[in-house]
Amino acid sequence: MSHWERYIKDFVSFLKIEKGLAENSIFAYQNDVSKLNDFAGARNLAVTELTYTHLKEFVAELFDLGLSARTQARIISGIKQFFGFLILEDLLKDDPSELLEMPKIGRKLPEVLTIEEIDQLIGAIDLGKLEGHRNRAIIETLYSCGLRVSELVNLRFSDLYFEEGFIRVIGKGNKERLVPVSPSVEKEIGIYNDHIRRYQNIQPGNENVVFLNRRGAMLTRVMIFTIIKNLSQTIGLKKTISPHTFRHSFATHLIEGGANLRAVQDMLGHESITTTEIYTHLDQRFLRDAIITFHPRNIE
Repeated sequence: MSHWERYIKDFVSFLKIEKGLAENSIFAYQNDVSKLNDFAGARNLAVTELTYTHLKEFVAELFDLGLSARTQARIISGIKQFFGFLILEDLLKDDPSELLEMPKIGRKLPEVLTIEEIDQLIGAIDLGKLEGHRNRAIIETLYSCGLRVSELVNLRFSDLYFEEGFIRVIGKGNKERLVPVSPSVEKEIGIYNDHIRRYQNIQPGNENVVFLNRRGAMLTRVMIFTIIKNLSQTIGLKKTISPHTFRHSFATHLIEGGANLRAVQDMLGHESITTTEIYTHLDQRFLRDAIITFHPRNIE
């Protein structure tokens, strides 16, 4: 095993055990460091030989590849984490990535679906097909609970507390949160379970998983993307959407309905309020509208 491979392996263990990161985040970081490994390999450089100048060259290559500022920033962030780990483990004295700057990112807001568009997408599901009721329950759960796609595919029956009116979600880094659940989600999951799921041959180990594929196993994230892409084409939607669009629309509609950022932060399972701050433009706009509409000075 080369020293690069060993360092990357130890870094992955560190992210998993010490940082408690989710699989997807660890995979992303591992990918970032592998890109740096390829760059260094082509120049016969050991990890310990990399300088700030080399890293600037590496970032210039990312730029030349035409990667978006957001993707570049994510990769640089992964590299900084890696060097932070090497310093922590006393494998390096100085951090060559310390002065590395992040590209400026304009806050690009994801597409938001209107309530009418969400109804159209749900209405386009063919309930005559076996997977129809399942897909309807999936879209309803994504939108009404604001779940990440990984949280949706991992949802278990033991996480559903319909009597109490919430579901338990295991989010990033195995952090639990409780999300209020709407009667429509309860209804759609109930119909899917009673009419479709209970008649399936379920593969061992998947008995508790809510949403299953036709082979009786857990759905993949890609499958959820495909379901949404197909529905979007069926109704001729002009927007580019993904499972995350429903999560973003959930947050936007909540704030437009008067929920505050802190409550939305809890429901989305954002660690830091800054992640929720992409919604502050909404919060401020509605605050202004509310003041103009309801402040006694503005009422004739």
